[in-house]
Amino acid sequence: MKKILLVCICMIQFVSAETEFANPKPAIDNPRKFIFPITVRDRKEINHVLSSANNVMKFYGPENVEVVIVAYSQGIEALLKHGDRDIRKRVEALMTYDVEFIACGNTMRTLHIEKKDLIDGVEVVTAGIVELIERQLRGYIYIRP
Repeated sequence: MKKILLVCICMIQFVSAETEFANPKPAIDNPRKFIFPITVRDRKEINHVLSSANNVMKFYGPENVEVVIVAYSQGIEALLKHGDRDIRKRVEALMTYDVEFIACGNTMRTLHIEKKDLIDGVEVVTAGIVELIERQLRGYIYIRP
């Protein structure tokens, strides 16, 4: 009987466990900063990155985070204006919460993609991989779901 009670107590504690914020806690003036890459054209993978970004924003609150998504290599297709309609809608919805979407200029040149081909509001940088490096050096946490 004591073992059953102990197991029940442990299960209750496990179920009700909350993530404890590190100090300083996330706030408007001290946001958590995340950067996600999209490197493949696989719809499932792209949606996983977009869902992960959305989940982070829901947990912390959109006002307490800075989220950046960098697309390069075949992943740049996620940012095409005339690409997958459902993905485009998700990208545009995340943009309304100030998620920053960045396209790799090197990839664009290689694949003959022009700025006008991208979803409105997508930024272009010279090299997506360098953007990832520099953002990490500025305190962004690299997330590869």
